[in-house]
This record gives sequence, C-alpha cells and structure tokens, in this order.
Amino acid sequence: MRFIVLSLLALLALPAAPAVGQSGRSIADKLPLFAKNNCAQNRDPANQLFCGDAELAAAAEKLSAAIEARLSRLPDRLPAIEENAIWIRQRSLGCGIIGQAAVRYDDIDRVKACLLNVTEERAAILRDPDFDCLAANTAAGALICADPSLALAETELNGQVLSLINKLNPTEARFAFAEYGRWTRERDRKCNLVGKENVPLQELSPAEDCLADYLKRRTDEILAAKGDAKKVFGRQIAARLPDTDAVDFCAARIHAANSCGNFVRINRVFAVDSQMTEQEAQVTGEIEMVVLAPFTTCSNVASTCTGTCWDARTGRPQPGAGNKERSAEAFNVTRRLRIQRTFAFVKAADGWRCREDELAPVNSGIASGGS
Repeated sequence: MRFIVLSLLALLALPAAPAVGQSGRSIADKLPLFAKNNCAQNRDPANQLFCGDAELAAAAEKLSAAIEARLSRLPDRLPAIEENAIWIRQRSLGCGIIGQAAVRYDDIDRVKACLLNVTEERAAILRDPDFDCLAANTAAGALICADPSLALAETELNGQVLSLINKLNPTEARFAFAEYGRWTRERDRKCNLVGKENVPLQELSPAEDCLADYLKRRTDEILAAKGDAKKVFGRQIAARLPDTDAVDFCAARIHAANSCGNFVRINRVFAVDSQMTEQEAQVTGEIEMVVLAPFTTCSNVASTCTGTCWDARTGRPQPGAGNKERSAEAFNVTRRLRIQRTFAFVKAADGWRCREDELAPVNSGIASGGS
C-alpha cells in the first residue's frame, strides 16, 4: 500500500530544468535541503520543492498518512487513487507549475506557499470519512452521496467487505478486491447508471431503489456467510450467460491474476458482439481502463494488463511489437485505454466458463485523455 501512496507523489515525472532567477541564483540557493537530498534527480518541478524544503516535506508526510488512512477504509481503493492523481495534477497547475517547466527562482516563495497551503488543506479534508462520498465521480456515487440512507448502507457494506478481505491471504485478497470492483460495475449496469456522470440527480432518482436493493442484497449475503470470506469471494468460476457480465468476470479475473490493479483500473465493460452455439460462444467485449500508475507503452504490464503494446504517437495498439521495439515512453496517470478483445466461452455444468489467459489478442483499441 505504501508503494501506491508514495508513488502518487511522483506521478507527473517529467524532465525539469534547473530553476534560475534574474540574479543567476538557482533553486538550490533557495531550498536548504536541495543539495543534501540530491533533489535535482527528482524530475518533477513540484516534487523538487517538496524534496528540498523541510516544511513542505513534513506536509507531504502528513498527506501521505491521510491518503493511507483513506485507502484503508475503502474496499475499492482504485477510484480514490485515480481521484488523488487528478488532484495532484490540478494542484500543480493551480500553484503555477505548468507541465515540465521549472519553477523560476523568483517564484519559488510564492509557489512554495501555495503548495504548502493546498497540501495541508488536502490532508485535513482526507481525514474526514464524509469526503469519500463527496469525492464520488460516478452517477451511482453521486446518488448514494445525496441520500443519507444509501450512504449509510454503503458504509456498512464497505465495512463488512473490508472485514472479510482482511481474513484472506494476499493472493486471495487481490482477487477479492477485483471481485468487489466487478460487483460495482455490475451494479451500475443493472441500475442503468453507466455513462451518466453529468446527468442531473433528479433525472437519476429512479435508480435509487435499484441501488438500495443492491446494497441490501450484498450486505445480507455477507452477513449470511458469518465471517467466512470464502463463502463470499472466489466462489464464482462460471457465468450464467456469455454476456457483458461474463466478459467483466473474465477480465477481472485476468487483471487480478496479473496484479494489474497496481497500474490500471477496469472502468467499464461492454459486450459488443457474440456468436453462440449450444456448447461454445465467442463474445467480443470492449473494456475501458484507467491508468493509475505510469507504465511504459510496450512492457510486461502493457502486454498482460491491456493485451498489447501501444504506439505512443498514435494511441493505437501495436500488437507486433517485440523486445526490440520496446518503448521508453510511458502512459500518464488518468489516461484512458479502451480495447476490444474476443473471449472464448465453453458451456459447463455450472454455466459458461471463459479462458482466463492474457488479454490477447486484442482486436482493436485506442488510448485517449489524461496525457
């Protein structure tokens, strides 16, 4: 967990030139710890200031602790990681740090004061559990946040889920977290809330009963398990039908098996085409992922978690790229990756089973946004 939290402090890792003022003095002359901490090696302009100034470093440590505390109370941590990454980018822009441009020597005091203020405010905000609700960036999250009874029900469910997952070993827990994320996507599909983030709340009110039913059903299921996590997680190995839910289940299993949750989050899943016989099915699914931590566009992470290498210039898949073509270019946090891949299903006694192998071959795809 600490790896994920601390990596958020270096998400905008872009080359930065030394900051020099009109007098010829550099950032090292302004920040007492700059040389001692070898801050020049830190490529992000904001992080150079956090590295070289004791007051900023202390504020960053408090923020890191607040982030860890927030993540520890959420069963689905990935949206919070994404939200925090977006905040870091907005923080830098709001304090006058633009892209890879180094902070000018004459602006250091002003930028430092801004970073200190927003970092301390952010740490205080994250300590309030109500922020988890207010930071919701989905239609379902907004509805739940706006209704006290739904918010209370979700808090109870989250607590029950975390209590169970804490009883599992690390591998089992990784699959359980992936399963919880799949529950949430399935809930949003069943309640017709996918893609409605910008729809006014009053127009979404018909979905409130659906959300309430989902929260109650999942909570009842967990209570019925009487503390046995394996009665809740890891039971499903087949889908009722070879449809969107089945594709989501298969993709979630692949991501959990390959520890993809450290780098990408499955955001949405759709079945766009299917061909079925009595015993076999091929379902083409579209999977949208969000980048949570930087990884190179042609790497093991890219291959196993997105199913392909990518052409950084065009944002298109580059399936034939081998070791000789591996790129040093990386996807930035919050980048959206969308792929289409055909999943093969076989009918068994308990339902339809898919091949839980790598997300390859990928039929098509595109990388967009968040750059």
